[in-house]
Amino acid sequence: MGIRRSAIGVFDSGVGGLSVMREIAKLLPEEEIIYFADSIHCPYGKRSLREIRGFSQGIVRFLLDQGAGVVVVACNTASAAALSYLREKFSVPIVGMEPAVKPAALTTRSGKVGVIATKVTFQGELFAKLIERFATNVEVYTQVCPSLVERVEAGLLDDPETEGLLRAYLRPMLKAGIDTLVLGCTHYSFLRRTIEGIVGPEVRVIDPCFAVARQTKRVFEREGLRGEGRGEHLFYTSGDPRVFTEMVKRLIGERGKVKGTLWEKLEGEWRLYPKSGLG
Repeated sequence: MGIRRSAIGVFDSGVGGLSVMREIAKLLPEEEIIYFADSIHCPYGKRSLREIRGFSQGIVRFLLDQGAGVVVVACNTASAAALSYLREKFSVPIVGMEPAVKPAALTTRSGKVGVIATKVTFQGELFAKLIERFATNVEVYTQVCPSLVERVEAGLLDDPETEGLLRAYLRPMLKAGIDTLVLGCTHYSFLRRTIEGIVGPEVRVIDPCFAVARQTKRVFEREGLRGEGRGEHLFYTSGDPRVFTEMVKRLIGERGKVKGTLWEKLEGEWRLYPKSGLG
C-alpha cells in the first residue's frame, strides 16, 4: 500500500516560509502541514542555481515521502531558481512564490514600484517574465538586501542594526518616489512592521504570502485532497532542531517540537532523511 498523500508540504531555506505556512493554516485549519527548513544551507541567495535546484529536488522528494499531496515552495529564491525544474520532475501540484509585481503595477499611483529580494530572485527567468508581462508601463526599482535573511534567521527582528540596514536599502527607492513596495523574500514578512515604519503610510507594502496561501487552498481543493481533520503541523530542519523550535514558537506562536534531518549525496543527487527521534 502506497503513502497516503493528503498533507500540504511547505519548504524554505529557513524560517521565512513560516510566514506562508501561517497563512495557509488560517485558510485550511483542519489540514496537516509538513514544514521543512533547510537551515544548514541557508541562505539560498548566496548559492548557485544548480545547488538550489539540487536541494529543492531532494526536499520535494522528502516531503512526498512524508505524505505531502501538494508542495509549496515558500521561498522566492528557490522558486526563481527551481520552480519550473521541479514541475518537470514531479507530478504533484507545486505552488511557488513570485514577487507581487502584477498587483503593484496595477495599484501604483506614481507609476514607481520598488521590489526588495535576493540576487538570485532578480536573476531568475521568473522575475524577468513578470516585468515583461505586467510592468512595461511602470518604473520598477530593485534592491538586493544582503544580510537581512541571516538577521531574521538569528531572530534579530527589532535590532537597531537590522533597521539601519533596511533604511539604507530602502532610501534610494524612497528618494526615487516609489509609492508601492513589494516584499520579494518570505523572510522579509517578519520585518514588515519595521519596513512600514520606515517607508511611512504613503507607501503601500505588498506581501505575497496571503495570495500564495489562497492559491494553495484552491489547488488543495481542486485536487480533492482531505486529511483526517486534526490540523497537525509537523516541522523538520536540516539545522539545529532546538534552535528552530524556539524560532517557530517566536515567529508563529506554535510550540510543536522539530525533527532533525540528514542530507546525503548519492549518485550526484541530494537525498534527505529524517533523524530518529525528536530534537
